This record gives sequence, C-alpha cells and structure tokens, in this order.
Amino acid sequence: MSVVKINVLTVPDEQRETLEKRFAHRAHTVDSSDGFEWFELLRPVEGTDQYLVYTRWRDEESFKAWMEGPMKAAHQGGDHAEGGERPKPAASASTLWSFEVVQQSGPKAAE
Repeated sequence: MSVVKINVLTVPDEQRETLEKRFAHRAHTVDSSDGFEWFELLRPVEGTDQYLVYTRWRDEESFKAWMEGPMKAAHQGGDHAEGGERPKPAASASTLWSFEVVQQSGPKAAE
C-alpha cells in the first residue's frame, strides 16, 4: 500500500522565491530513489503562508531509506552562502503529515 508524506512548510512572503529556487535547484534528485512514486511542490494561492511538499512512496520503508540517505545528503550539502556558511532556511516552520492510500482514481484511458 502506498504512503503519502506531506511536509507543511510555513514560508514568509519574502522567502517564497528563495524556497522555490532551492526546490528547482534540487529538482529530480528524488526521482531515482527506490520506491519513489510522485512529487509535487504546492504553492499557496490564498489564505495561508503554507507550502505543501507532497511525496508518494511504495511503502514506509522506501520513504525512511530516502530520508536516511539521499535526502539527508542533499540537505547537508546543498547551497552555501559566501564563506561556506549554510543559508538560513526559507521556511519558518515545518510539520510532516503521513497518510496511507486507501482509495485512488485516475482518468480513464482514451479508447
């Protein structure tokens, strides 16, 4: 059964562009991870300052393996400011939501 992980990032208006550039810089780094199924970065449109980082995985073990390997390495390496300092996070807060997929649907294939 697939699992969905949604990282809820609170991002002040002045940091939105920074956050999106950082994700663009790391685009597709998760794509080849074993068990990875889907990624989306969702920008808030109105009424909130929270971005949603949606990932879908074959199972919990696949997600945990990515967290302990490639994701950890990406966040430890990453972009550095002048002088080799790590830049400040673009998000002011982060919460991880976890779900199991119990039903799904998609568009019918064209005949």
